[in-house]
Amino acid sequence: MIGLVDCNNFYVSCERVFNHKLNGRPVGIMSNNDGCIIARSEELKALGIEMGTPAHLVRHLVERGEIVLHSSNYELYGDMSHRVQGILERETAGVEPYSIDEMFVRMDGFEPEALLEHAKSLHRMIRRGTGIPVCVGVAATHTLAKLANRIAKKHPGYPGVCILHAESDEARHLLQQIKVSDVWGVGRRLNERLQILGINTAWDLREADAKRLRRKFSVNMERTVLELRGISCLEMNDFNEPRQRIMTSRSFGRPTSQLCDLQGAVRQHAQRGAEKLREQKSLARAVLVFLKTDRFRPDLPQYSPSLAVEMERPSQDTRDILHAAQEALRKIYRPKYGYKKAGVMLIDLTDESRQQLSLMETPQTEEERQRSQKLMATMDALNEKMGKGTVRLGLPEKNAPWHLRCANRSPRYTTNWDELMVAYTDEGAAQKNKANKLC
Repeated sequence: MIGLVDCNNFYVSCERVFNHKLNGRPVGIMSNNDGCIIARSEELKALGIEMGTPAHLVRHLVERGEIVLHSSNYELYGDMSHRVQGILERETAGVEPYSIDEMFVRMDGFEPEALLEHAKSLHRMIRRGTGIPVCVGVAATHTLAKLANRIAKKHPGYPGVCILHAESDEARHLLQQIKVSDVWGVGRRLNERLQILGINTAWDLREADAKRLRRKFSVNMERTVLELRGISCLEMNDFNEPRQRIMTSRSFGRPTSQLCDLQGAVRQHAQRGAEKLREQKSLARAVLVFLKTDRFRPDLPQYSPSLAVEMERPSQDTRDILHAAQEALRKIYRPKYGYKKAGVMLIDLTDESRQQLSLMETPQTEEERQRSQKLMATMDALNEKMGKGTVRLGLPEKNAPWHLRCANRSPRYTTNWDELMVAYTDEGAAQKNKANKLC
């Protein structure tokens, strides 16, 4: 059996763990540079505020104290996700993260009664150990586990936990109530095409002719049908397949036309991309750099160039990648434009264990290769142990234009020594209040 553990309103829940004043209040989390709302509490959803709503459109609600908006605190969210994963790794036979707030787990070998109790135990244990509320859905396949999790979250008869047996009358009753658009992998356009065929619910899709749907759509649709019948067609390792390209980019806090500012942003993105490349044990043959002006300002000159630079040899060394990225930037930079975004993409990736040089690539001695590997491994180990960015190539300027706007970010309670929570005794709190009044 396969379980899917999904953290409820994850970003908001992380904020509430450390700030109980947010409980019961409408809370939203804003995107990079505090642009739009990307996560909402149930209370905010009830007010009719949609996902993606520009933050400036609801500022009046913030000023009146009707809602609370926080800047994204990805360092906190990532660490809390890691803590949830740690509990699951300890209590289950295997964990495969699907996203920052969703993880598939192995739940084989349990009798039905014991399986339900174990799922409930995970539900309680994560809430007690991290403060994050979760829902647990369990079924024979990944697709059914996703639906079971949805039922656990939205159906009042399954408070936080649902086990779905594919051939049961219970499963038939529940799947008949779920729209086909809510099935994992069925997007808007696919939903419209399925409805034309009279397939409106998850049960309709389950009972459809799998071979016919394969001919009409794709093999993935056939797999979805089989998964709904309880026939597993996806391996958990499928989610860990190395990416074919790695991109890191971010909009700037304010526009800039200065080359030194762009170099700082590109340096930051290139280093992060190289770390991701080493994590999946790949090499890159080329580096692409792109710039973008503000497309929402048609009154300003527009220029959005990109350029790929091939490296001398496939590499995962930050120095090689950074050199290629800065070369590309110099070639596409034009001083008269105000740039709003920059990004770096590592392309033409290959597995490090299958490296093959072409006739046009510069060979590297074994000594050089080992020195490079040791240096990068040391950098990664120090950054993992001491904190992201402890060791880097070049120091970023303070208040550089490409830094994010995050005026409403909460402290990074779990990863930054300077932002740890402070507990006071009654006497200590009184002294602090007295000091504040004197100030």
